[in-house]
Amino acid sequence: MKKVYGSAAEALDGVLSDGMLIAAGGFGLCGIPELLLQAIKDAGTKNLTFASNNAGVDDFGIGILLQTKQVKKMISSYVGENKEFMRQYLGGELELEFNPQGTLAERMRAGGSGIPGFYTKTGVGTQIAEGKEVKVFDGEEYILERGIVADLSIVKAWKADDTGNLVFRKTARNFNPPAAMCGKVCIVEVEEIVPRGSLDPDSIHLPGIYVHRIIQGEHEKRIEQRTTRPQEEK
Repeated sequence: MKKVYGSAAEALDGVLSDGMLIAAGGFGLCGIPELLLQAIKDAGTKNLTFASNNAGVDDFGIGILLQTKQVKKMISSYVGENKEFMRQYLGGELELEFNPQGTLAERMRAGGSGIPGFYTKTGVGTQIAEGKEVKVFDGEEYILERGIVADLSIVKAWKADDTGNLVFRKTARNFNPPAAMCGKVCIVEVEEIVPRGSLDPDSIHLPGIYVHRIIQGEHEKRIEQRTTRPQEEK
């Protein structure tokens, strides 16, 4: 089965549809599948729901799709540092389903593992729990969270072989693996495609069974908050 495609547009061909649910990897500005997001923007696919840790910033990540109003709903943990997100949400133009980070990651992992739901203490007694089933275990309340099964997963990895075995780097490993797991179709963009058999099996973070299509490309290395030490006066 061919998994390597020549471009993001080729890899997304026949996959996109209006109103679909997309799980997107990334943590802050790290590990964002920027090439695939740009191709979705170019395709004009609309009324999208994204399950993602955050919505990028105004001109990067999912933020570029907010600018073109292709997103109708975000399932997210962190929604700061994006003025267009704030404007659309406060103006009633964008739906938001807020999830604690660990809950969102586990919802993705559960969906990819065939687990329809799980109970957690996180969010008990807060707005997060509103409308959700509550169950008592050992005298403690837990709320039911549903696993996420997305129509499409888009993620970014460091290396892949042509069978789709993936290696992530540092913080990019946070949300990309569970996002990759929960999609009916998973498309990955990588910095490098290496020969089959060259990856140490003990170093593979996500096996190729979850990956359907792969592209290789150049990526921008952004720093979310640049902090430097004040220069000392001489």
